[in-house]
Amino acid sequence: MKRSGQADLPLHRGHVPPWLYERMGRMGRAIVEAIVADYGPSGVLTRLSDPRWFQSLGAAMGMDWHSSGITTSVMGALKRSINPVSGELGLYFCGGRGKASRQTPQELMKVSNQTGQDGNQLARFSRLAAKVDNTTIQDGYQLYLHHFVVTRGGSWTVVQQGMNSTSGMARRYHWHSHRVTSFVEEPHAAICGIQGQQILNLTDRLASPARKGILQISGEKPTQMMDEIQKMNLPARHHISEKDVDLRRLGAILALTHEQQHQDFESLLLLKGMGPKTLRALTLVSEIIHGTPSRFSDPARFAFALGGKDGHPHPVQTQVYDQTLAELRKTLEQARLGFTDKKKALDKLSKVSRELEKDFQPQTGGLKEYIRQERTNSPRYGGRTAGGRSQPPENSGPQQLKLF
Repeated sequence: MKRSGQADLPLHRGHVPPWLYERMGRMGRAIVEAIVADYGPSGVLTRLSDPRWFQSLGAAMGMDWHSSGITTSVMGALKRSINPVSGELGLYFCGGRGKASRQTPQELMKVSNQTGQDGNQLARFSRLAAKVDNTTIQDGYQLYLHHFVVTRGGSWTVVQQGMNSTSGMARRYHWHSHRVTSFVEEPHAAICGIQGQQILNLTDRLASPARKGILQISGEKPTQMMDEIQKMNLPARHHISEKDVDLRRLGAILALTHEQQHQDFESLLLLKGMGPKTLRALTLVSEIIHGTPSRFSDPARFAFALGGKDGHPHPVQTQVYDQTLAELRKTLEQARLGFTDKKKALDKLSKVSRELEKDFQPQTGGLKEYIRQERTNSPRYGGRTAGGRSQPPENSGPQQLKLF
């Protein structure tokens, strides 16, 4: 087992506004359909088990880029939008938050009736995953959310989250069936939580003697510490600073979508007749679909696709959101009919931006100015936050974008 990360997830209260939640469902479905088309249902599970990819997806869908609310909102939106087409995609989302989490076994039995899988075994895996993270991982977090995602072939991923009411933090746990050889010895794909906090982890490989001792009713008290291989530390603050994003990556995307000077630019059919903000969003969505794990080390970068409901880095630009969704859906529908030019162009967007990164040199302080300009211009593009529609600053006209 190789843990892929750890993140600090501040607890956020409140609800996702309906105008955003409906869009998140449609965006999530389009992204999942694109992944299934190229990588199969198992490709979706692999990505869901990666904590950095998961955080990046939530940011690209308009959620607060750093908060625990991403888990509840993203998984809820995916369940609502994917399950009506589960038979077509071969993916089934079960579980949820609170009472809904306790319905997971019954939902898995229904899935088994449709797919021929062993529903009792899937339900057992679900219960074991929850039991491990609530009991054998004693880290001060009480589970309140449990999602079990299974493919038609029986592979599965678990995404569940616990709350620590004392610290005001959440910890998210990721499981992937392909990595689980034992439910009592290092089964997780990743555990996301507070860096440096000591926990009692009876699933650690080094705790094997302790587990045996417990079974033999010995007096041993195992205190083995988890060995996190990588750490993803998300701050409690809302705003995005230069240290939160890879400026070369973000700057290259902006250069691609605004300057349009790349030598292969004309071959990207998606770019014709499309505004730079929609291209920016589609480039980041392309990376969500096709990017390798190393590309998600800075989840905050994906908040620049469409904005965030807390107004960071800028309000969600609903007009850009709708245009991006329309282009993505049109691309997928045409590809199903055999017209693949637009899909190839979409797939290529992230590749072109990676090429531009090699020579791009960001300027110090440019990100702060770029965010200011985006906030000023957001009302022109239907900018909204959880608090309402964004308003332009007094005595301000449209701002001219300056790349950093």
